[in-house]
Amino acid sequence: MPNKVEEFNAYRIKMNDKLLAENNKIIKRIFNLDTNAFKEGHLNVKTKELLGLVASTVLRCDDCIKYHLETSFNKGVTKEAIMETLSIATLVGGTIVIPHLRKAYEFWEELENNKKSLNNN
Repeated sequence: MPNKVEEFNAYRIKMNDKLLAENNKIIKRIFNLDTNAFKEGHLNVKTKELLGLVASTVLRCDDCIKYHLETSFNKGVTKEAIMETLSIATLVGGTIVIPHLRKAYEFWEELENNKKSLNNN
């Protein structure tokens, strides 16, 4: 049975493929802009991902939060840095983001559990 991380990634890939197959120039350009914005530049990739996490939390986009959490995890961002980032997001966004904070914490735990499972096999 797939876990939350696998389900999220499978759905994201499937739907991105469908959207991009429509060959809509504007959608393709937005996807390209998003990809390029998060590349190494004056700010490093980890910083950009954490900025994306704050913005996504304040805007209450659970899919975006998951994306930035997983990318941050894969880039080696620590749990402590994630918690500090989420604390700033909660401060900026207010108590209305607390449900998203809960989901973010749960997804981070799933990322950690997946890594432990891979290391134990």
